[in-house]
Amino acid sequence: MEAKIFTDQPSVFNHYVASHPHGDVLQTTHWGELKRSTGWCSIPLAVVDKGQIRASTLLLKRNIPILGACFLYSPRGPIYSNLDALKKIIQAGRSFATSNRALFWKMDPPLPFGDSVWEEIAPMLQRTDVGLNFNSVQPRFIMDLNIRPSLETLLNNMKSKTRYNIRYAKRKGVEVKLSKSKDDLALFYPLLKETAKRDNFTIRSLDYFQQLWDCLVNPRLAQLFIAYYKNQAIAGTIAFRLGKKAWYVYGATSNTNRNLQASYGIQWEMIQWAKGSGCHIYDFRGVSGDMDPDNALYGLYRFKDGFGARVVEYVGEYDLPSSTIGYFLWKYGYPMYNKLVRKK
Repeated sequence: MEAKIFTDQPSVFNHYVASHPHGDVLQTTHWGELKRSTGWCSIPLAVVDKGQIRASTLLLKRNIPILGACFLYSPRGPIYSNLDALKKIIQAGRSFATSNRALFWKMDPPLPFGDSVWEEIAPMLQRTDVGLNFNSVQPRFIMDLNIRPSLETLLNNMKSKTRYNIRYAKRKGVEVKLSKSKDDLALFYPLLKETAKRDNFTIRSLDYFQQLWDCLVNPRLAQLFIAYYKNQAIAGTIAFRLGKKAWYVYGATSNTNRNLQASYGIQWEMIQWAKGSGCHIYDFRGVSGDMDPDNALYGLYRFKDGFGARVVEYVGEYDLPSSTIGYFLWKYGYPMYNKLVRKK
């Protein structure tokens, strides 16, 4: 087996990611193109054996000007076909990190907690304990829904209140449309800003979503949904899709007409879209691992639980340090760095 950078064969690299049971849009070169627009450099690295890819990881490289170095990150990677290939991709990533003066390589593969193959190499890495809420880069706890059953069965498996809200939205005249025009981002983004202000979270610029359209929507890896009431946009979402899986990634609702339950209607439309696209799993993305009803994030769990989704815990976030001193400086200086990046 040998390691190879696939900058000249992105379609081959992406095919492996798409066909892998743990493949993710965030591990494709399309995601790398999007991240390049925000200052990252992307490197599609793979391990090849007899002409076939056996493991891969999209390495995102970011400079740290203050330290005169960089770090690497593999969102939802690496992915692999066997233990030997996993060991080889870790070795290749380590070599790349060293040759590029990277302080460390961060990774968070979408593997179920306790995965036996991952546990073989975990002692080589440093696990980052980020708590039970959303303090990690990618959520450690997610909720997914098996959408292989019929639509009637999926509805019957939902909580009665969720099923009622879906039908209520339709009965009241909420209409969900799949966007076919980039111009519809002008409808979605104000809703996202409204939601961010209401729920107190940070969002990216409109330009970022325009780049997302070019990098992901155009190649059919993402879809924008807009919910209308009397021709007025009252909710919007963006879903990703790759292989047999779809992900609910961005969601926004207006402060007005929230009683119409558009958020339920638009989710049901997304589930139907995912199923119609040949997907088997619909990923509602992150929830807190703390299921205490007093947790401020418990409402998010209840919303997703209402659709019949199950909680899945992933192995979590791991770092492979290349520089002991540099990694120490980063680990304790990261909160300040993150604050500066978010402010920017």
